[in-house]
Amino acid sequence: APPSPAQEKTSAMATAAVPAPACDPELNSSVESGTPEVSEQACCKSDKGGDSAGIARFRRGGTLPTAVCLSKAAIGAGVLSMSVHCAEVGLVYQLVALVIGAALTLWSIRLIAKASIGTGCWSYEDICDDLFHPSLSLLTGIINVCNCLGSGAGYLIVCGQVFTVLSGAGETGRRLFVVAVGVLVCAPLAVARHVGFMRHLAAGSIAALLLLVFTVVWCLAEDGVDETITPQTAWLGPGGATVFTYMNSINNVVFAYNNQFNVPQLTGELTPQPSLRRMSNVGYITTAMCFLLYGGVSVFGLLAFGVGDNQLDSLVLDLTPRRNSPLVLLTLLAVMFSVLTCFQFHIYPIRQFAGYTIRKARGRSADDEETDVKYAGRSLTRWLDIAAALASVVVIILVAVVISSLKTILDFIGAFASAYISYVVPPLWVIQLRRKGKAFTWMNAEVLFCLALFGLGSFFFVFGTYSAVLDAAGR
Repeated sequence: APPSPAQEKTSAMATAAVPAPACDPELNSSVESGTPEVSEQACCKSDKGGDSAGIARFRRGGTLPTAVCLSKAAIGAGVLSMSVHCAEVGLVYQLVALVIGAALTLWSIRLIAKASIGTGCWSYEDICDDLFHPSLSLLTGIINVCNCLGSGAGYLIVCGQVFTVLSGAGETGRRLFVVAVGVLVCAPLAVARHVGFMRHLAAGSIAALLLLVFTVVWCLAEDGVDETITPQTAWLGPGGATVFTYMNSINNVVFAYNNQFNVPQLTGELTPQPSLRRMSNVGYITTAMCFLLYGGVSVFGLLAFGVGDNQLDSLVLDLTPRRNSPLVLLTLLAVMFSVLTCFQFHIYPIRQFAGYTIRKARGRSADDEETDVKYAGRSLTRWLDIAAALASVVVIILVAVVISSLKTILDFIGAFASAYISYVVPPLWVIQLRRKGKAFTWMNAEVLFCLALFGLGSFFFVFGTYSAVLDAAGR
């Protein structure tokens, strides 16, 4: 017998309705909810039918477009500071950190998808509310908002850097450009209801960053390996790095892979129904794309621009001497397009938190938008959603106008917010789901791994934040 439909608890802000119950034999066997199990053959058949059966492959809710959207949520400003961190710690440390980060990201995505499907909730706040208490929802939502506000500010900082490089404008010109881009480009795109709306732009923006890698390789071919590169400096760094330097490199890796804030939303948008198997496949595709891009930029950026003073705050500034080249000009414009696309994925979690908070204050549930009062053909819930999106864009613009250093803001956000969102909360969700089962034991392999991931995430959260603050104070 098929499983009974899970109660839909989609967030009233920027969430998609789930048309059918979750179909995943592995999830049904690990979370005992009293519903009959679904056969693996039936699930696989349903999943395959959802991805083909005459439907366009790049539709919203498909596996590939979901992977592209999730990849774009991660691939943004972090890629631009990869080579500067690699120049400080060396290729060995950087590549090992990227491999470990990829593995942890894969498992984290899987844990979040399992919690989302197991609870029928499609935002961090609603999952915390369902499994724990509204107070944890508020704490998690605030940290998630900090993560997204800081990341969004980083993307506008990159836009300002590109404008400065291309125009030679000063600080006043940079600030005016940041405001103009935020108001004219980011604000209109920020009010879209679904994350999947951005799937075509996301695919184009990933291609734009591939152009960045090509341009870095072209610079390496034109000028040869930088004179500061030796086997020692390439593999182990120039020396003089402190424990805080290594920690800040980890902070950047955590930030670069961080896309978990969109996982509940995108899991809920999978069609014809959410599936842990399909979301795991999304994780594999996403993480592979991120690792190849970050690894390529680390290697070629280090060889092309060297170590020490030759390596600037981001690849955008590294390309400044060649700004008159048509290829570099096209690349810088492509980078701007890419980060502006990534910007939009960080607005959705802010809207979800605003939606959760307002919904609780109004005493409404997550699935009653249709019964809400309407103004000009839209529900009050939707109008508040739009207002939250626009308000978040305004705050991000203000942060980007005040702060101009990309590396500083990414290190801090990677430590403080990304570590919490990626590695602290998700393992707690899965442990709590298992505790609701009939045969829970702390000695279960998955539970032990969740405890280890929680401990590692807590270390990143505490010591990483301390390291990033020290670095910012030193600047």
